[in-house]
Amino acid sequence: MRPHDPGSSGVDTPGVGSSDIDTPDAGPRRAAMRRRDGRHAAARSRPSRTAVLVGAVTATAAASALALVAGLAAIPGSGTERPADASPHEQLQTLVVPGDAQRAAVVRDSYTAADPVAEAIAGGTNHDWARLVLVYADLPVTDANVAVLTRWMRQENGPESWWTRNNPLNNGNGSGGGSGLGTYDSLDEAARYCADSLTTYPGYAGILRGLRAGGDTAATERAIWASPWASSHYANGAHWSSRPVEVVQAPASAWE
Repeated sequence: MRPHDPGSSGVDTPGVGSSDIDTPDAGPRRAAMRRRDGRHAAARSRPSRTAVLVGAVTATAAASALALVAGLAAIPGSGTERPADASPHEQLQTLVVPGDAQRAAVVRDSYTAADPVAEAIAGGTNHDWARLVLVYADLPVTDANVAVLTRWMRQENGPESWWTRNNPLNNGNGSGGGSGLGTYDSLDEAARYCADSLTTYPGYAGILRGLRAGGDTAATERAIWASPWASSHYANGAHWSSRPVEVVQAPASAWE
């Protein structure tokens, strides 16, 4: 038990502490404390150099953006500036066309579909006849296919007289000559019967496959040699030339 202090009432007096008791040096010490607290408060309220710099840059950027918007809002054309909040319709420029302005003439290209049959007949050469066969047979008209057919024609009749009897490949189908020595009324008719033979006769299926591929001349030529088209089979290619065939035109009467 704490002994009773006869000089104390035992009751705490609010607001009174040991620091509040005036002493000889209490005045100067309180003044120093007030000056210190004032400096701390001023330091807390004063912005740093970095904050000041960032604020200046931000203000400059904002001013530039406002100037840009103001410049865009002014649309030339009528001599007056339109507000930035104007509607898109109000910001459109107006083009005034004089009443006596001349209308420019418009030239349009014309397109026509070419007739491959008419073109081949008009050309009238051995290469044109080869293309005509491919057209009637619904086969690709490629350089390789034309090359194979013109080589084939050269082996049958020779290029200088490839239109003999209007039967360039000595085809017996529809010509009245089973051995291939028959005659057609025209080269156009001969092309139609040749296309029919290639697309319907089973013995020529290999030739048809090669022409449908349209690219490998050697494969198509081997199919011709192996087929029953010629009884000699062109000596399995020994009686065959792969050199280019010259272009020779047939008489106009052969196409009529």
